[in-house]
Amino acid sequence: MFFPISNSHINPLYLVVVGFVIGILGGFFGVGGSFIAGPALRLMGVDWNYAVGTDLAHIVGKSIVAARKHRTLGNVDMKLGMIMALGTIGGAEGGAQLIQALKRAGNVNTVVSWVAIVVYVGISVFMLWESHTTLRLHKGRSRRTVQAAESKVDHSAFGPVTKKIQGMKIWPMINLPTSGIRISLWIILSVAVVGGFFSGFLGGGAGYIRMPSMVYVLGVPTHLAVGTDLFEIVISASYGTFTHAIKGNVDILIALVMHTGAVIGTQIGVVATQYFAGPKIRLAFVPLPLIGAAIVIYTLLTGQKL
Repeated sequence: MFFPISNSHINPLYLVVVGFVIGILGGFFGVGGSFIAGPALRLMGVDWNYAVGTDLAHIVGKSIVAARKHRTLGNVDMKLGMIMALGTIGGAEGGAQLIQALKRAGNVNTVVSWVAIVVYVGISVFMLWESHTTLRLHKGRSRRTVQAAESKVDHSAFGPVTKKIQGMKIWPMINLPTSGIRISLWIILSVAVVGGFFSGFLGGGAGYIRMPSMVYVLGVPTHLAVGTDLFEIVISASYGTFTHAIKGNVDILIALVMHTGAVIGTQIGVVATQYFAGPKIRLAFVPLPLIGAAIVIYTLLTGQKL
């Protein structure tokens, strides 16, 4: 099927399957899935600027469905999500502007590809170390804690560093009773701006950065980080879609086809989170950015429209 906006020929079934897979991942890990969607579109010859903008567009609807489901399960910190949305929007505009500059320079595909590889691999390596270490330190715990009622028990080998970050008394301090933490507003906004920048630059909601950051930097329990990130993605991805649409980087037809599969997959992913403890969710997350990096590397090696 030919998509005239991005000048691409893509099998609609391929887009539905990609959307379905991303929906499951988004509901389970609280991410937009851009580390899969962007490379998957790039693999089909879609230029990075269209892959980024179109991915943002399809994420909005999927995240609304997932966030509503997570809220019913008590996995959303509304106050934290609203604060982070402010920083994310500013960061997303910065990322989108950099995409425009690279597009004008004619090297958007090469630069974004290499940045994506470094970011995806770096996140996976860190989370592999942390989650594996955490599980090893707590493997002596009774196996009975795998029951659904116990599944939200959360530990992190990075906890001591997180405590030090939370201990930085930089005014104003924000109380987040839902997440059970008190932390500086500026630390929250810093995490949001960084996540927003990568959202605008690499596409999606940048949950592959923000969800781990909420756990390791802010100290938010994993299940709450998943649901809150999805809530925040609804706001930030909406803005990202708007700003990229103005710049001509959104193929809305591709986004709609992907969304048909994503809505179904999202429901499955959200329900599945209730049966896994935080460290296991983080460990299961590790291969996903690596898959995205592998796809990007493949497009570089094959010289796909660089």
